[in-house]
Amino acid sequence: MRFNEIGQQLRAYRMESGLKAEEISARLGVSRAALYRYEKGEVIKLDTVNRLAELLKISPLTLLGIGVEYYAKPVGYAERLRQIEETADQILQVFGPICYLITSDQYDAALAQMLEGYAESMGADKLAAHAAAEQLMGVMIARKQMYQARKPSIIGILTVASIQKFLNEGIAPTANVPDKLRALAREAARREVELIANLMESEPIGLQLGLMAHGEPNGPFTLLRSRERATLAINPFPADSPPNIQSGVAMITGAEDAVAAHQRVSELTWREAVKGTAAAERVRALIAAARG
Repeated sequence: MRFNEIGQQLRAYRMESGLKAEEISARLGVSRAALYRYEKGEVIKLDTVNRLAELLKISPLTLLGIGVEYYAKPVGYAERLRQIEETADQILQVFGPICYLITSDQYDAALAQMLEGYAESMGADKLAAHAAAEQLMGVMIARKQMYQARKPSIIGILTVASIQKFLNEGIAPTANVPDKLRALAREAARREVELIANLMESEPIGLQLGLMAHGEPNGPFTLLRSRERATLAINPFPADSPPNIQSGVAMITGAEDAVAAHQRVSELTWREAVKGTAAAERVRALIAAARG
């Protein structure tokens, strides 16, 4: 059994559910101290595994890494992704205007400002919106710090349409904020896209970025590979949207057939992608068009 991964799923559930440790331990019939030990990867009794599967509303097989994990809230998915990235040697992202892990610190500052501005507009729900935003930002920044410490290789296949939208609407496009903040969000988006163009042109070791040659994918996905396993993550949640207004279900699986199918698609897409100076020039043309 992969007790460490079971513990990681338990922690992700605790963050997503908003339940206190005392409440979860009571439902599992264990002490709070035992709950924390389980989250750290200590051995879990089989009957507790079954109760945990019931709590998470998944099958015991899924909990043991054979099935599919589902996350209905961005923070739960982000935390689980952070855990997988801790051991990933290669990350392959298909779709989107940026790769979050390689964004600048200014991006995080701008995103936090947008989420705070949105939370301020929520009236009676303001405190809850602030708390949700802070929790999500904490996990996102922890992901970036982990990347900067470990530097797994990244392959990012971005799309023209998503970059155009990013430039036109700015960071956190679904956040209802004052015009002044929206202008700052557009400026921050422009800076990040310029950074992407520079990285496409310089092609640093361990980082490859390209533009999808034809059309748009039906859905975004990420493949994460470590020495021991490969994991597929399918995420409907934009990383730069207020967490309390997003709906959808993210999925994570290590199933070999699912990983293999997405690997084939990504390999073909990468072979056909526009890369290097040609990609950088096309991205800079998009920036110029957005300015005009």
